[in-house]
Amino acid sequence: MKQYFYPAIFHTAEEGGLWVSFPDLPECLTEGDSMEEAYQMAIEALGLALTDRIRDQEPLPTPSPPNQILLDDADSHIVIIQFDMEAYQKKHNSKAVKKTLSIPEWLNEEAIARGINFSQVLQEALLTKIQSY
Repeated sequence: MKQYFYPAIFHTAEEGGLWVSFPDLPECLTEGDSMEEAYQMAIEALGLALTDRIRDQEPLPTPSPPNQILLDDADSHIVIIQFDMEAYQKKHNSKAVKKTLSIPEWLNEEAIARGINFSQVLQEALLTKIQSY
């Protein structure tokens, strides 16, 4: 699946920790008590913003070149946030859904006789197919 890279501005918060904004996604803000926590929260916030736009069929903004982003103060710095759509979907959308399918009777009987798990086979086949795109 698709990887996205967006610049984020990490600001030092007056009360401690960091808050994060995305110049290309003004609705996307988050915070953390440490750099590590702020970075992880930035990935999650970016994921929410991008998946919301995709769901709403809105275009995704083109990421700004980091050298064209102006910082408000000396305590702010730019960090490129990588977002992996497949990992995000696996983490947040792993609820099982029921699918109805048709296969030839002889194939059904043979698979049952061999103890084949239909759901597992379908999942593996779909993952293989998706990865080949």
